[in-house]
Amino acid sequence: MSQEVFQQLVATTTGVLLLTAILQVWGRSLVRSIGLLAVQGAALAGLAFTVGFHAGEPQATLVALIVLVMKSAVLPAALLRSARLTGETRERPAALNPAVELIGAAGLTLIAYIVGTPLVGDNPDPARQALPVGISLVLLGFWLLLIRRSAITQLIGFLVLDNGIATVSFLASSGLPLTVELGASLDVLLVVLILGVFVVRMQRQQGHSDITELKELHD
Repeated sequence: MSQEVFQQLVATTTGVLLLTAILQVWGRSLVRSIGLLAVQGAALAGLAFTVGFHAGEPQATLVALIVLVMKSAVLPAALLRSARLTGETRERPAALNPAVELIGAAGLTLIAYIVGTPLVGDNPDPARQALPVGISLVLLGFWLLLIRRSAITQLIGFLVLDNGIATVSFLASSGLPLTVELGASLDVLLVVLILGVFVVRMQRQQGHSDITELKELHD
């Protein structure tokens, strides 16, 4: 793979990652947010393969395949099933104006580039140059956790955060070892499945999945 092709592929995959995260902040449809999460997972798989293949990692294809299956198919399917069981298709009214949410997302992206630029330094490697995108995803994942009220969109925010951490790992280390990526993917899948069951039970018992109304725990 030539350096020019590598640079273009890194720019494309990281651009899709950042764009999907911004659209998830902007949108209100749960189904569309889950669809964007699937696209984000595919872009992450493409990034993992691109970086790993360029670095000569023998397991690049297998790692990318695991990421694709888990983050673009299995996890979005689990979230979509939870959304259908609860009957929720749109995010509950947010506390912030959509314009404020987008301004906050833009500000966090700017902060990510301000913080990430010194970490990159003068390194000409396109993967290292794209590190601020991974930091942006982490911050946008936290932002979704702060501004969303539905438990399902909280899960989406958690997965965006996890995708951001994986992006930083792939860009900084030229891909993760297969065992590490497999273990991390299984851990995230277990968390999503457990929380998905919790969301469905909360919907059936309380008639909603709005986490802001969970003020205290009862025996």
